[in-house]
Amino acid sequence: MTTGGAERASPSGLRALIARVGPGYAPLAVVSRFPYAMMVVGVLTLAVSARGSMQLGGLTSAMVGLGVACFGPLIGAAADRYGQRPTLLVLAAANSAALGLLAWVAYGGLPEWTLLLFAFLVGTTAPQTSPMSRTRLLGAIRSTVRTEDQPKTLSTALAFESAADEVVFVFGPVVVGLLATVFGGWAPVTGAAILSLVFVSAFALHRTSAPAVSASERLATLAPVRDLWRPELLLVVLGATAVGLFFGSTLTALTSFLRDRGIAEQAGLLYGVMGIGSAILAIGVAWLPPRFSLRTRWFVFSGVTAAGTVLLQFVSDVPGMAWTLALTGIGIGPLLVTVFSLAAARTPEGRSATVMSMVGTGIMVGQSSATAVTGLTAGEVGTAAAMALPLASAVLAVGAALVNLVAFPGLRSQHN
Repeated sequence: MTTGGAERASPSGLRALIARVGPGYAPLAVVSRFPYAMMVVGVLTLAVSARGSMQLGGLTSAMVGLGVACFGPLIGAAADRYGQRPTLLVLAAANSAALGLLAWVAYGGLPEWTLLLFAFLVGTTAPQTSPMSRTRLLGAIRSTVRTEDQPKTLSTALAFESAADEVVFVFGPVVVGLLATVFGGWAPVTGAAILSLVFVSAFALHRTSAPAVSASERLATLAPVRDLWRPELLLVVLGATAVGLFFGSTLTALTSFLRDRGIAEQAGLLYGVMGIGSAILAIGVAWLPPRFSLRTRWFVFSGVTAAGTVLLQFVSDVPGMAWTLALTGIGIGPLLVTVFSLAAARTPEGRSATVMSMVGTGIMVGQSSATAVTGLTAGEVGTAAAMALPLASAVLAVGAALVNLVAFPGLRSQHN
């Protein structure tokens, strides 16, 4: 297969993919992600509003991340074994109930440990629509797109998925802020509960969730669990965790930076400067030449992100912050695409939902833990110290990229 042939064939591949999933799939796949993206910041807002403690808020949001860490990969494994439809329908109902109960507990005067417990339950039932969507598109491409068209179509589909993640992870906190400002601290988690029940259920019932093979056939083709512990795959999960650390630390440090200037409510808008450009560049990754391998992209784009976070240490005004975030977005969007592309390339047979959930879990755990630690750092030490944490997350991403280059020299194809 020549590169040029793949490039010329890509339009037919995209047409085949769109015909398979339907024109309404893309907006449903985006909207159904919002409950997941709103949880950490929404729970933080709820706890601070109801109990008046920033420390408790940080702990509560961290418990959401802990719940995701403990059960996220298991949810992916359940989808691989039993199918996405029943798995997501159960999660949609359970997560909606957990979010509603969390809001009731927060304002009900119950002990603080009950708030932490229900926050953990919110994390354990978090719907994994983002990794599930990637799994569906991977399956649709492999079953409906010609072999020679698959590499370019896969790159384009994963670019769309990462752009969708960028949009919801940037604008999820914005939606949380708007709901909290207009209705109160209870509104974001209540809104997430409604979105989960309605749109995650709709995503579960979409025609793309119908399994192509029976449960017994899926079980027969599942790679052994030990294949999920391969170092080259775990390294990709570490890279995803670094991206999550970046998201959580950057938004929280930015909020502290603007709070010092009396305009903390503008954090979501300024954060969007990075997110919009990042999403556009994430889509553009599909047009990068195949000789620019995924391994090299990981190193280059993490380096660009790190350069932006270095500049963050010297920003002193809002316009400078906007320009620096825009530069950082040039790296973080394509980096997210690259991490998921590597995960797809290294997925063991039949374990796509599990691997994508592992990567998504890494992002959520990174975001929630960084939100808690950065908030504590900003409150106890100051904004300057908090600004160092996005740099630390970018350095971690660069380090993982270097290990990938050095430790796995045999993985040199476009897809590795």
